[in-house]
Amino acid sequence: MSQWLTLSRAAHLLGISRVALQKRIRDGELRSFDGMVAADDLQRAWPELNLDESGSFEKTRAIREDSFARRLRERFLPTQEALAQRLFAQGQEFAESQRMLTRYHALFEALRARLAASPAPTLDELAGLLDDGLARALSAPAPADDVTALDAMLRVMSAHVTVKPSGREFFVEGSETLLKAALRAGLAPNYGCGNGVCGLCKARVVAGEARTVAPSDYRFSEAEKAQNHVLMCSCTAVSSDLVLEVLEAGAPEDIPEQRIVAKVRRIDALSDDVIRLHLQTPRSNRMRFLAGQRVTLGVRSGVADGSDIHGEYPVASCPCDDRNLIFHVARGDRRAASAVPGDTASHNFSACLFDGRVRIADDVSVWGPWGSFVLEKASARPLVFIAVEHGFAPINSLIEHAVAVDAAESITLYWASARPGGQYLPNQCRAWAEALDEFSYRALANDELPAAIAANAALPHSDVYLAGTAEAVEPLAAALLAAGVPTAQLHVEGL
Repeated sequence: MSQWLTLSRAAHLLGISRVALQKRIRDGELRSFDGMVAADDLQRAWPELNLDESGSFEKTRAIREDSFARRLRERFLPTQEALAQRLFAQGQEFAESQRMLTRYHALFEALRARLAASPAPTLDELAGLLDDGLARALSAPAPADDVTALDAMLRVMSAHVTVKPSGREFFVEGSETLLKAALRAGLAPNYGCGNGVCGLCKARVVAGEARTVAPSDYRFSEAEKAQNHVLMCSCTAVSSDLVLEVLEAGAPEDIPEQRIVAKVRRIDALSDDVIRLHLQTPRSNRMRFLAGQRVTLGVRSGVADGSDIHGEYPVASCPCDDRNLIFHVARGDRRAASAVPGDTASHNFSACLFDGRVRIADDVSVWGPWGSFVLEKASARPLVFIAVEHGFAPINSLIEHAVAVDAAESITLYWASARPGGQYLPNQCRAWAEALDEFSYRALANDELPAAIAANAALPHSDVYLAGTAEAVEPLAAALLAAGVPTAQLHVEGL
């Protein structure tokens, strides 16, 4: 009998996306049963699989410094590379033991079938069957690079977590917290402070074991203790397979309105007309949002009445890093409204940023999130993103999230601009195309976009996300509908 692996663990083991694995199954290249694949089939489909190429050593090296106590690591433990090599050797021994058991099981079944057959076997015949079966069991060569051995090693290095009731899965590396690992994987669990005080990230351990790795001031009730509740922000996985019952945000209305004060961490010019603003929230007060949503940013105006200057902007970063919020602020942005009486072009948020009135370490209020320009959670259709000019900001967040959750069979990005070089992050887009399978990127002039849309025959079968100024996206939305994109699959964000 072959060992059966979940799709998530098999993809993690091979270093490929879950979607790529599902495509192999749909194409008939791999068998699957109840969301599982056989290790033997994986070995046949990837005969070149070995420890170095599978990225297992890289995953081991990437475990954070706090995975082991420094003193223990330096004085008692071998290097992480040597430890990984030894774990892999033990995994090979374990895999060979499983193979031996499988061969003995096959021998037992053959003997039982012969005993049940008619006419009854003689003792000499049974002895021959036994001798032949034992010879095969003891002499069968073991494959040099076995999927089971790699899986056994990775089970030590990273725990597999299944979330109920959604069925979503993620992996915990080293001793990182369950909350950090879930956010890194693109999940949207309920949480608040992130440091063990508020208790909003409570989860119930359904199967497996978790342990506390960070201090917490929250006190569980006796009923919660009896039901095996833990705080995701304070606990990590102990068992290699853990099942949690978690409250997740599935729609924008599930995210509560928040008001926090963040610090300006960096200000970088992406082009003559676009500045990247990096805000960092306090450790004890993070911003929950879904990829593609907007927030309102505000700074003090400095005038006598104490009014604020504010503007509404999409978050350009992924929710997986909730402390570091990235924004792409355009010069003269019409979204940057001001509360200053007698407002002029110089009294708005973007003007403050471009004029140098917003500086490193300044306080910026963040209020939100707003909007429903988010990924369809239950859809596995190909994703098509269309950004016009500065509409790339929410698209960037959506792409980073889609990659994190491994949600789509393919991703296509069109970025149109009225002037050459208007795509202010070209290297990032090209890096996505080079690093990710089934990702394509086209930089276009605005007048080239309608023809590109009309030429894409896959649009009616895709989820399409379009962002840009209202004047630009309205005719494009009409063109997409005319090209056969169903209304329910077209998502438009007018900025």
